[in-house]
Amino acid sequence: MGNRAKLRSSTWRRQVLFPFLLPLFCGALSEQILYSIPEEMARGSVVGNLAEDLGLHVQDLLTRNLRISAEKQYFTIDKETGNLLVSDRIDRESLCSQNPLCVLPLEIVAENPLNVFHVNVMIDDINDNPPHFPQNNIVLQINEFVIPGTQFGLESAIDADVGPNSLQSYQLSYSEHFSLIVKDKTEGKNAPELVLEKSLDREQQSSHLLVLTAMDGGDPVRTSTTQIRIKVTDANDNPPVFSQNVYKVSLRENLPPGTSVLKVTAIDQDEGINAEITYSFKTLRDIGNKFMLDHQSGEIKSKDPIDFEISSSYTMSIEAKDGGGMAAECKIILEIVDENDNTPEVVFTSVSSSITEDAEPGTVIALFKTYDQDSGENGEVTCLIEEKVPFRIVPSSNNYYKLVTDGALDREQTPEYNVTITATD
Repeated sequence: MGNRAKLRSSTWRRQVLFPFLLPLFCGALSEQILYSIPEEMARGSVVGNLAEDLGLHVQDLLTRNLRISAEKQYFTIDKETGNLLVSDRIDRESLCSQNPLCVLPLEIVAENPLNVFHVNVMIDDINDNPPHFPQNNIVLQINEFVIPGTQFGLESAIDADVGPNSLQSYQLSYSEHFSLIVKDKTEGKNAPELVLEKSLDREQQSSHLLVLTAMDGGDPVRTSTTQIRIKVTDANDNPPVFSQNVYKVSLRENLPPGTSVLKVTAIDQDEGINAEITYSFKTLRDIGNKFMLDHQSGEIKSKDPIDFEISSSYTMSIEAKDGGGMAAECKIILEIVDENDNTPEVVFTSVSSSITEDAEPGTVIALFKTYDQDSGENGEVTCLIEEKVPFRIVPSSNNYYKLVTDGALDREQTPEYNVTITATD
């Protein structure tokens, strides 16, 4: 097996790691195989010789009806060569978002005898996404009385790639008044901040234009820029201050739209228009579709139904800006609590329509798998047979079960059985 794990190409690598056989009842087998390929491989590309890695003979592939059991067919099996082939576009960012480890599980089913092979295909990231800023232009209003050393938070760039191909650094165009630092914010990504190095004078220069560049770690490096326009304003010497820098809230899924989630509060010690605060989302992405913010009160409400199965948490940033243009920012971490709103499913992988009456107890009749999209106890599924029949359910592996005989069969007495399997979470 080690020989079959050698590199087959200079542009991508293939691995078969840790194969092992776990004998199941009546000849059914479980074998774990891991391949590693880059995303965006062309359709028809060879992932590996699956037949060879499973120890199967190519001439037996048709008779054994070797096939893939998966919800979406990203791969096919060439029955003539035994190769596992790419059959559809594989975009790591769509499949795994920011998860650094992206694995597609496959279940390979063979018959005569019945076997289930568990194959994982690891999807490696390529540098196919440049970093980008949510806005092409950033406008900051900075009072001329702000002292040097004051820091101003900027919105982070976004890079869909992971690892070395993800966002790595920032660079600021030259300015005698400003420099750039990058901070590691709590439970968030590195964020750039402007630092005032030299006092501003609105009467001498009322505005400044800077260019901020985001760079990833790919080869070649991919970049993105945004312009920072700074308007120098007259005295407003107190920025808003939030009651908390980080808010953490739990919210149950399936609550009706319009449910109040949280109310953030910022205060400003100035008076008049310089103390009038408005609130806004700093990072939208999917946030604007799920939540709405009262710009005057700071109250956040749900906009669309919240589904734990789509996202188990949301992180958002809220900006409080006073009438003089000074702003502060807080972070909100919203954890979604799972409800038992999904019924378990039973999917049959293989079923025998007939059996001889002299079959031995423990003979496999069918192979099936259970699914439940909920998590924790809500996703734990048990299976049972409610009728009194000479069959029983035997757990296999990875939520697989076998329906086997559990007693003598007499065709003359009972020529057929209808067996109902109930899955309960």
